Amino acid sequence: MTTSVAMHMSDGLIDTKTSVIFIGVAVVGVAFAAARARNDLDDRTAPMAGLVAAFVFATQMLNFPVLSGVSGHLLGGALASILVGPWVGALCVSIVLVVQALVFSDGGLTALGANITNMALIGTAAGFLVATALKRFAASKPGLIAVAFVAALVNTVVASLGFVLEYAIGGDPQFLGGVTTTIVGVHVLIGIGEGVITALTVGAVAATRPDLVYLLRGTRRPLELREESPA
Repeated sequence: MTTSVAMHMSDGLIDTKTSVIFIGVAVVGVAFAAARARNDLDDRTAPMAGLVAAFVFATQMLNFPVLSGVSGHLLGGALASILVGPWVGALCVSIVLVVQALVFSDGGLTALGANITNMALIGTAAGFLVATALKRFAASKPGLIAVAFVAALVNTVVASLGFVLEYAIGGDPQFLGGVTTTIVGVHVLIGIGEGVITALTVGAVAATRPDLVYLLRGTRRPLELREESPA
């Protein structure tokens, strides 16, 4: 069997019934995120959401080698959720995946629902839940960077488990064990790369505009994250 271990699923990797099921899951999930995102979007966060979507799009187009014949890329769920929140973040990643599938043929159209479910919904939710659970450690810039790294790593691995679940439902059962080991193992390595990129990006934003970091909302801005006012 030849299979790709990149997160984007191609057409035919899972059966039609499973593809349709996860198209439905994606539609419901994105619609719910869109409804909740209205409360998070304003004149300040809307431009930031556009920048996040553009950044995720650009970085997803750049693959980095993990193993022989295997490449990975930034998923972006944790990054987006930390900067613009889980609901807007899920929309940003969903838009990126739709554009990639329709314009660049990156990921199959019948698998688009599964890809959105894994990367935009499961991945974003996992990354944000981890970041929220560790929020108390984000009181300093090093702490925030560490939280971003861990959230991105977990985001990547959990999203890959979504792939495994879908393959278990609609894939070839005789290859499930090998696919599970390969997918999860490789995405642990990919998650380390994603963690580094996410940590550096979140750290850069927090160093200049901590008020734009969604994760820090509702908390007293730590001095380490503030830009000093000019004398």
